[in-house]
Amino acid sequence: MKLGDYNKLRVVKRVDFGLYLDGGREGEILLPKKYVPEGTQVDDEVDVFLYLDQDERLIATTEQPLACVGDFAYLECTWVNKYGAFLNWGLTKDLFCPFREQKQRMEVGRRYIVYIHIDSESYRIVATAKVDRYLNADPAPYRNGQEVSLLVWQKTDLGFKVIVNNAYPGLVYDSQIFQPVHTGDRLRGYVTQVRGDGKLDIALQPTGRQMTEDFADRLMAYLHDHQGRCPYGDKSDADVIRDVFGVSKKTFKRAIGDLYKRRLITLTDAGIALI
Repeated sequence: MKLGDYNKLRVVKRVDFGLYLDGGREGEILLPKKYVPEGTQVDDEVDVFLYLDQDERLIATTEQPLACVGDFAYLECTWVNKYGAFLNWGLTKDLFCPFREQKQRMEVGRRYIVYIHIDSESYRIVATAKVDRYLNADPAPYRNGQEVSLLVWQKTDLGFKVIVNNAYPGLVYDSQIFQPVHTGDRLRGYVTQVRGDGKLDIALQPTGRQMTEDFADRLMAYLHDHQGRCPYGDKSDADVIRDVFGVSKKTFKRAIGDLYKRRLITLTDAGIALI
């Protein structure tokens, strides 16, 4: 069984206050009545999330947490006591983050990037804001142009640090950002370089030919939605192109060239137009 994760367990007993599930060496595990799926019978198998209740007893729920053990997540602090902070992770019992695992004292109402793990001493599921130590330091097994999932971590002078595929550190440079980006955003990204230190350079748009083709399709849709005309062209300011289309001027010009070669558009003094 996996603590802090989903498990498929067999129902062995029904009681007034819920169901008992076969926990193997852990014994029978209670699934409280309010979480029992309608129509569940003895010997049925149910998908449940396992965690520890207020008395540190193993308990099952069909609630779906915002993250599992082994995940990085962006969670809100709901209350603080003399031992640490408690974060809302979607379950009745909040997730504990001790003071020693905080980079700065957490405040109620604010959200933080944390890593969820099982404390080796207490065997409790806890969070830590010191996420650096849990990022994979091995060279990332990705190729340039490969699509990856991102969790935006923090702003730097160069751009935004991101966590790639819930495992590796990456960076999106300011020059590659053409859309609003905030800490906690979950985005799709594309590998542009695997650096010598194992970290990844990431773009938020497809790279190379794929990026040109994708934006060319978007530009065609724009033309069809605007009576076949676009008031922007080769001489338009790069900042204007970024604000209107969310791409670099280089990508914009490549897409224009691609559509022009395919005889789908014509170039005018006022911009471009459908043929």
